[in-house]
Amino acid sequence: MNDNTNEQALEAAIQLALSGTTIETLNGVQESNSQYLKQGDYYIGHRKDYDATYAIDKTRFWDFLEKTQEEELNKLKRSNDWQLKILQRLDRIIKKHGIIHVLKKGLPIDDAFLKFFYPLPLGSSSERVQKQFESNQFSVMRQVPYSASNPREDIDMVLFINGLPIITIELKNQWTGQSAKLHGQNQYKKQRDTKETLLHFGRCMVHMAVDTDEVYMTTKLAGDKTFFLPFNLGHNNGKGNPPNPFGHKTAYLWNEVFKPQSLANIIQHFVRLDGKASDPLPSRTLFFPRYHQMRVVRKIVQHVSDNGTGHRYLIQHSAGSGKSNSITWAAYQLIEAYPQNKAAAGPKSMDTPIFDSVIVVTDRRLLDKQIRENIRGFSEVKNIVAPAHSSRQLRENLEEGKKIIITTIQKFPFIVDGIADLSDKRFAVIIDEAHSSQSGTAADNLNRAIGQSKNEDEDSSDIQDKILQIMTSRKMQSNASYLAFTATPKNSTLEKFGTPIEDGKFAPFDLYSMKQAIEEGFIHDVVANYTTYQSYYRLSKSAEENPSFDTKKAQKKLKAFVEKDQRTIDSKAEVMLDHFMSQIYRKKKLKGKAKAMIVTQSIESAVRYHRAIQRILEERGTPFQAICAFSGEKEIDGILLTEEIVNILPSNLDTAKPNDPGYIQDKIARYFDMDEFRILVVANKYLTGFDQPKLCAMYVDKKLQGVLAVQALSRLNRSAPKLGKKTEDIFVLDFFNDKEDLKNAFDPYYTITTLSSATDVNVLHDAKELLDSEGVYEWSEVVRFNELFFANADTESLGAALSKPQNRFDVELEYEDKQKADYKIKARQFVKIYAQVAALLEFNNPEWEMLYWFLKFLIPKMVVRDPNIDDLDRLLDAVDLDTYGLEQRDKIGAKIKLDSDETELDPANPGVRGAHGENEEDELEAIIKSFNERYFHGWDATPEDQRIKLLTMKKFIEAHPDFTTKVMANPDAQNSDIALRKIIQDVMSRQRRNELELYKLHTQDSAFQQAFFDTLKRMIQP
Repeated sequence: MNDNTNEQALEAAIQLALSGTTIETLNGVQESNSQYLKQGDYYIGHRKDYDATYAIDKTRFWDFLEKTQEEELNKLKRSNDWQLKILQRLDRIIKKHGIIHVLKKGLPIDDAFLKFFYPLPLGSSSERVQKQFESNQFSVMRQVPYSASNPREDIDMVLFINGLPIITIELKNQWTGQSAKLHGQNQYKKQRDTKETLLHFGRCMVHMAVDTDEVYMTTKLAGDKTFFLPFNLGHNNGKGNPPNPFGHKTAYLWNEVFKPQSLANIIQHFVRLDGKASDPLPSRTLFFPRYHQMRVVRKIVQHVSDNGTGHRYLIQHSAGSGKSNSITWAAYQLIEAYPQNKAAAGPKSMDTPIFDSVIVVTDRRLLDKQIRENIRGFSEVKNIVAPAHSSRQLRENLEEGKKIIITTIQKFPFIVDGIADLSDKRFAVIIDEAHSSQSGTAADNLNRAIGQSKNEDEDSSDIQDKILQIMTSRKMQSNASYLAFTATPKNSTLEKFGTPIEDGKFAPFDLYSMKQAIEEGFIHDVVANYTTYQSYYRLSKSAEENPSFDTKKAQKKLKAFVEKDQRTIDSKAEVMLDHFMSQIYRKKKLKGKAKAMIVTQSIESAVRYHRAIQRILEERGTPFQAICAFSGEKEIDGILLTEEIVNILPSNLDTAKPNDPGYIQDKIARYFDMDEFRILVVANKYLTGFDQPKLCAMYVDKKLQGVLAVQALSRLNRSAPKLGKKTEDIFVLDFFNDKEDLKNAFDPYYTITTLSSATDVNVLHDAKELLDSEGVYEWSEVVRFNELFFANADTESLGAALSKPQNRFDVELEYEDKQKADYKIKARQFVKIYAQVAALLEFNNPEWEMLYWFLKFLIPKMVVRDPNIDDLDRLLDAVDLDTYGLEQRDKIGAKIKLDSDETELDPANPGVRGAHGENEEDELEAIIKSFNERYFHGWDATPEDQRIKLLTMKKFIEAHPDFTTKVMANPDAQNSDIALRKIIQDVMSRQRRNELELYKLHTQDSAFQQAFFDTLKRMIQP
């Protein structure tokens, strides 16, 4: 029989890769010699050397100290119990501050100072530092008897540095029918005693469940509440790992991540504890990088070290990728990046860091604070982070030795100028643009910085465009490298920051796709339950044909939609609120914390929607309110309104303090986080960069396309494990867009997903009939279970109510394994489809509701075992039941699949301007007539006066010093328009005394402003 397919064989394979030998090989070697055998990077550890009380490998621990710090040890050997003194002092400090603190800071004891880890040398490090690092003793121990109370309890594998544990590993092998995701995680959750020293929080830096295909990790073991994250490479832009022609799919773990240089880098530059050193250790959070975070930072640093400055990097990382940590880690490691060759060093020496400073461009105050706190934990040198709001501040910070400088989008133009002025310095510029422009204030300030007037009712200009406008007007400097983080790169962003590849194409430097983020569970699939108005209507019609539904209610809801007259905001608001109350609020989604967002076409629409929603809420006596969010001021019905005027925000509710953990700076966002506010009405504000995990429903009455569509809908995708948030809890009802719009928007960024069209609810009749006919349950048992469940019966009673159906499924019906799998899939199909359909209609079918709850609890007890199918239960958990239903029944409706291939965007086309004729007088009159008919109703001037004023404005514009270079000679139409808007703004400001009426119209009426711009643009075109 082949013994190379069990867990012991996987242990041996890992040990062989790390140490060059195995315990099995050493069985014939004398024990006195075997402890020193080291043919690879790691020593072999022996389980007899493990001290469960202090969680150390005694042999490696004392051997390291004796060989590297004999002089310090001699200071302590004056005491007879010197070893116990060291162990007790070490144990106390680790319990207080964690293992990472000891590895980085060392340990003072009496008049001695002991180091337990020598760091990885930098480019400027001496030969002595290199030799010290080589003196570290990395070791791997198998079948570790970690429990002092039960010596028979073993952990499969532990990695040590100088006798101190850093990683525990539970190994599983699919060939024995077990997996890391299911059995490995459960072993940590249910079978490992966290009271034992080795498993205390902070004693190791990470715990891993590993099989031949996948890796999962956690930094804190907390029984059933333990939360594991995937630590996989990703495959086909999704979860998992790619095939490995040379071994196991997870071989990268021991061949790459566990290498001494890699682990040293992780300890020095990645792993960190949040919070203050004075906080109790169990209350803090230990961060270990996910694989893609570690990968992108290392790729950037390696490329910089090989190639020096003057390069651009586009990092396309989805929401849920942990960009804040990635940016922080990149910023810190870039200030310690050294050149690997003279070309990369440039005019500087090889032992000088490549960058004088790293500049982080962000609009997130939290990121500023986070970077400061993180760097404090990484660096021995304090106060190396500082803000910069001008080129003068940039220079002062550099002179003061500040290495990481944080600025905002608004101040970025001054920083770019400063980079050019400081041509003898070298910079890395990290642009956190994906989260910017979440509020109108940021966008307004940036518009002023680049001279662009703002139309409050237009969609906020995309932050990528704004960054590019700045970069275009001030060319990228050769003494700087630029790193742009975004989830949704546009064609212009790819061209500016992307990596050139074959055939003149551009690609991201690193990718963590939305597909992978969704499949790994970090965000939710917001288009899985996306329903357009037409779908809602068709779905209601299918309910209409079923006599078990309350057709009167369905007809009443449909009437407002199908009438030929224009639907009013009040009617739509009522539909939205009906859905939210019945399907979200009363069903206590997200443990009763669920919230919704209404997206409207303009600020005026948002205000009117808010009024309608508030009126209905007040009439119904609901215990919560809605909030309206917009920037600046807006005159509606002759009243000048602001957020403060429109919203009722009781000051007594605002009890949070700025220093509180997780404090929300933005006032509207802070109030919306409260239970007293459940619905947020917006036009443009908060459509990008707004993180509120409690959002699970969105009602859209606005044109969404391109990047804005992806960013807006992504407000719903934030995961909330503590609230039990699932994809089936997310719902979007769209009154404006169609399925094709969404497909076109998501295709470039959202691989392999589907959009649901109309669902035929009659599939539930078919599914229920099939489930009933098999005889697994009697209907009286379904009814009895529901009676117990809704009477809050205990788990024992609920289990007893399911025992007979479970026994029939397991034994009495004598199902073959394939029959069991088929039945379980059908049951899951019913549960998932009902959950989705029930979110759309108010069903009056109690049998479906009762069967839903019955099956939801029976399914976990329906165990499917088949020796010929690897981990069939996990396979069933991953089945896409919508697809299954589609293929098997053809009654769920066609699904729109987004393109799973790489999407290739075309470059922006500036277009070619054509002539408009030679007769300027005739054309101008036609322009004025058209303009008056459409927009100039408020301009009290005769047509002849208007004509003269427009011609006068045209002359002033053409005389402007920037007109020729930035407008007429600019090949980029978008940037040309930006420059023209700035010139018009300048001219209007200078002429405001002479043209006060025109100036007021231009500054106060957004529609007039846009029309005025369009008219002047036509007049000046050649």
